[in-house]
Amino acid sequence: MGHLLLAARADISESLRSRWFAVYALVFGGVVVGLFVSGLTESRVMGFTGLSRLLVTYLQITMAILPLFVLITTVRSVAGDREAGVFEYMLSLPVSLSVWYWGKFLGRFVVVFLPVFLAMAGAVAWGAIRGVEIPWSQVFFYTGFLLSLALCFLGLGMLISTLARSSDVATGTAFLLWLFLLLFMDLILLGVMIRSGLSPEGVVAVALGNPLQVFRTASMMLFDPQLVLLGPSAYVILDHFGRTGYLVWSLVYPALLGLFGAAAGFVLFRRGDLP
Repeated sequence: MGHLLLAARADISESLRSRWFAVYALVFGGVVVGLFVSGLTESRVMGFTGLSRLLVTYLQITMAILPLFVLITTVRSVAGDREAGVFEYMLSLPVSLSVWYWGKFLGRFVVVFLPVFLAMAGAVAWGAIRGVEIPWSQVFFYTGFLLSLALCFLGLGMLISTLARSSDVATGTAFLLWLFLLLFMDLILLGVMIRSGLSPEGVVAVALGNPLQVFRTASMMLFDPQLVLLGPSAYVILDHFGRTGYLVWSLVYPALLGLFGAAAGFVLFRRGDLP
């Protein structure tokens, strides 16, 4: 455990010195500041006001930005170390492959999750100072959603990074994965249903396999328990899951998907890089 924490700290220190982390933290901090400056907490839409509206807007923006940042920066990790010849140096030290791999995973998770969480915590703190009502249940669920989403794409990024033999290939694959998940949401699924005659249950099942769609729908459910904005597909989700069941699914499924991807990446990494 001590070696694991040391490996994680080394990766955190390396990330904090890099330019991408400064840009990453600035983006999410800037988003929160911009939402406050725009007066979003002072407006009312469909009875949805105050900090609740700011948080759900922040979550929707994060859904598009966070996966791309996590994937692009993570996939260059293992592939970049392979190109730089770090593995040969690492194997000469009394550090096991598992400690190095999972230490990098843990350190990278801290680096990608902390700025997103601190930006949201800053919004909550500022709202408390301004006397705005704090929706604590939404804050806790949103924190869980962000943690699960970060784990999901961090694990997928580690898997891609292990499979790719160069950082350029890893970066291109990560971008294609993000674009595929982003496009394969409502509009694409509607087209598939119309062309192939799939049942609504089958289309919704495909949608719930997309972690971005799961994240988006769960964030909507916190302020729209009946999922009116989703139309008829809401009946399928609520009949099969219920509100509580779907919120649990949205917290557990992306995290398990990411951990499975990271574990698969470790197995491939161990088989491919041991002398």
